[in-house]
Amino acid sequence: MAFPAIKSGELVTLKDLHPSSPLFKHGASLRVIGKLQEYTVETAIAIVVDGNAILKIDTQHLRDLSFRIGSVYQFIGELLIQPDDEARVGRNVDGIDLNLYHQSLQLLRQFQADHLKNSTT
Repeated sequence: MAFPAIKSGELVTLKDLHPSSPLFKHGASLRVIGKLQEYTVETAIAIVVDGNAILKIDTQHLRDLSFRIGSVYQFIGELLIQPDDEARVGRNVDGIDLNLYHQSLQLLRQFQADHLKNSTT
């Protein structure tokens, strides 16, 4: 029996996840970074923020990850518009320079756009 391939998760910022964004698609495999604002053990729901952008993440399938309010985490999972978002991978990334991370993400997107443009011409 063949299993569907697990996607790597497209690098996005929380600010990218708004209803008018092409990245805001049900089932999209995403990789996000945010500062943990709230975590509820009973529901395994984490709320992460990046600036004024907020994302609620279901962490029930994550093991061996301790959550600390104020720490920065990276999650990979599929975007479920309804119900809550569920991550399949999470890790603490305290010490990451979020400004540099955002700059490198912009450069990566520019490179990918240029590469796609050059491969079609």
